[in-house]
Amino acid sequence: MNKQGLNPYLPSWEYIPDGEPHVFHDRVYVYGSHDRFNGHVFCLNDYVCWSAPVEDLSDWRYEGVIYRKTDDPLNPDGSMCLYAPDVTVGPDGRYYLYYVLDKVSIVSVAVCDTPAGTYQFYGYVQDSEGNRLGERAGDQPQFDPGVLTEGDQTYLYTGFCAARDRSRKGAMATVLGPDMLTIREEPVFIAPSEPYSKGSGYEGHEFFEAPSIRKKGDTYYFVYSSVVMHELCYATSKHPTRGFVYQGVIVSNCDLHIDTYKPANKPMYYGGNNHGGMVEVKGQWYIFYHRHTHGTSFSRQGCIEPIVIREDGTIPQVEMTSCGPHVGALNGRGEYPAYAACNLFCRDEEMYTGTYGAWMDGRFPKITQDGKDGDEEIGYIANMRDSATAGFKYFQCEGIQKVRIKVRGYARGSFEVRTAWDGPALGRIPVEFTNVWTEYAADIGIPDGVQALYFTYTGMGNASLASFALE
Repeated sequence: MNKQGLNPYLPSWEYIPDGEPHVFHDRVYVYGSHDRFNGHVFCLNDYVCWSAPVEDLSDWRYEGVIYRKTDDPLNPDGSMCLYAPDVTVGPDGRYYLYYVLDKVSIVSVAVCDTPAGTYQFYGYVQDSEGNRLGERAGDQPQFDPGVLTEGDQTYLYTGFCAARDRSRKGAMATVLGPDMLTIREEPVFIAPSEPYSKGSGYEGHEFFEAPSIRKKGDTYYFVYSSVVMHELCYATSKHPTRGFVYQGVIVSNCDLHIDTYKPANKPMYYGGNNHGGMVEVKGQWYIFYHRHTHGTSFSRQGCIEPIVIREDGTIPQVEMTSCGPHVGALNGRGEYPAYAACNLFCRDEEMYTGTYGAWMDGRFPKITQDGKDGDEEIGYIANMRDSATAGFKYFQCEGIQKVRIKVRGYARGSFEVRTAWDGPALGRIPVEFTNVWTEYAADIGIPDGVQALYFTYTGMGNASLASFALE
């Protein structure tokens, strides 16, 4: 297979959720928190950065650790985690990293001369008297900073508002001065929390967390995670701190609401919290988001989908795909890794990852890897029991007459191949008990054209799927 962009866009052993993409000097840099494979909570690792040339979003380069959790003076023992960050360029041309530690309610700032160098602690967002935002009387806790700099002032967007929590009123916007720390305009609420949403237009999609801000032309796009968690919604305004009108959902990490290939209310992946941002790369806009793996909420991976911004400024919801960074169907010949599955489900439906009892009883398939965190082990799908289905979208097929798969596990049955999740089986590939990766193949014709591919295990036992190949 020639190198093509796939989801997840980073190596399968890397876990960077909450991705905020920015273009600096003809490269796309993504800043996110850093989960641990098989971690027990969110964001256990230090901040790292990855970048890619604007010409090729399949060619991601590891930039290394840019900031350690112990670099913050409040966290010398590393007992607090680095939650979702964002980066902006200040009026002095330096790069400013905004973040919140997991057990405090203030915004920390670090600075660097280059996009992906070693950031140095700089200070805390504060008022002109040195009182830190989030600690003053009447302040609401700060969380998930998103930042946008225009001229000599920076707009800081923050907030976390669980449903039914009347102590949190919504997403906040605060204006900072040219030192990137000092409050120039006090926080105002720009999107409501669930208890304060009546009559706002946000009903059912109220602000939860993950504020992100971008500007296209004269329009500000406020992207956020709603109270249902799995969706990234957006609101627009002509002003950065007021007048934001709810517009819709950009992406859901269980593909809810999408009705183009399945019923709108049917989840097609195991969803969970979501966080990401928009970026324009060579005239094409993308949404960055994350998915959940390993059957938990704490090993999340970044994905990308191209989006369309219509003439009226609205964005239609996009499907989760395997080919997001590629912008278009993948080559319909060659071998593809199973971890590129964008749909994963079985007979028993479940919308959210990590529903404790259900996952502990082993009913659901999951994308995982061997080894420990940091090991460069290629991901695969584990725990494929009877009815478990992995879906991959999309491929430009022509003349495909054979399908191969690599499988291991104590399973005896077959993998059925379809081009629709509920379509007829085009053929079956029998598999047997094996404790090593073993290749199986069958003569199966795939119709010409752009196709989705679904692999459903039927039989006894528990299979793992490493890859498939089209010939």
